Amino acid sequence: MARDESLGVVMGRVIREARHECGWSQRQLAARLGVSQSAIARLERGHLDYLDVRLVTRAFDELGIRPVFDGRTLGLIGRREQRDRVHAACATYGKRRMEAAGWATSLEAELGSGRGRGWIDLLAYRETDRALLVTEFKTEIHDVGKIQRTLGWYERAAWQPARQRGWRANSFSTALLVLDTVENDARIRANRDLFATEFPVRGRMLDEWLRTPGGPAIRGLALIDPRSRRADWLRPTRTDGRRTPAPYADYRDAAQRLSRR
Repeated sequence: MARDESLGVVMGRVIREARHECGWSQRQLAARLGVSQSAIARLERGHLDYLDVRLVTRAFDELGIRPVFDGRTLGLIGRREQRDRVHAACATYGKRRMEAAGWATSLEAELGSGRGRGWIDLLAYRETDRALLVTEFKTEIHDVGKIQRTLGWYERAAWQPARQRGWRANSFSTALLVLDTVENDARIRANRDLFATEFPVRGRMLDEWLRTPGGPAIRGLALIDPRSRRADWLRPTRTDGRRTPAPYADYRDAAQRLSRR
């Protein structure tokens, strides 16, 4: 649902599109529901003042519409991921590596309140150039749009928790660090144009930016393996020219291997 659309407008559009697919006119649907044609017209326009929940329910049943609602906030979705052991291993690994590069860090940095509450996986600050960095860790890539929305929210709201920690940031950057699996690499490759636009700084370039103060604000993407002890811990994807295989096939494989550490 677009931000500027009300729930009534969305439901009205869904009913109208389903009615067209059935080949019914407003009058025919109205006859099936035992209401006037004008009632269906108002319903499809989606004005909340005329929203009749019982009529919507009956229309959905008649048209075979099965709505699915996701009432979870972005923050709560992220919180669930943070409680995952593999995710925690990635975040702890990233924290240790970034602190070694001179960054002050805060895991699960809380922002907002109520339904607008969220937790940034790793918030980091470099005093030398007053750079603020939001890092999001992903063990699996299911919904690229959701990642975009989450990071967009963090970018607007991260200044608050930074100030609470006494960090006087004057630039803001974002890093998406993804568990290095064959499956995740394939998802990135399948969405290569989108990821290239959203995260132009990749792999070794991101590693260099983390180690060198004074660079411009960036949006970066890299793969990581929380078991790796290599100095170049931020790995490029196959889209970026990498030739070596990923250490894990998928999330399940990574979970099994990390549990044996």
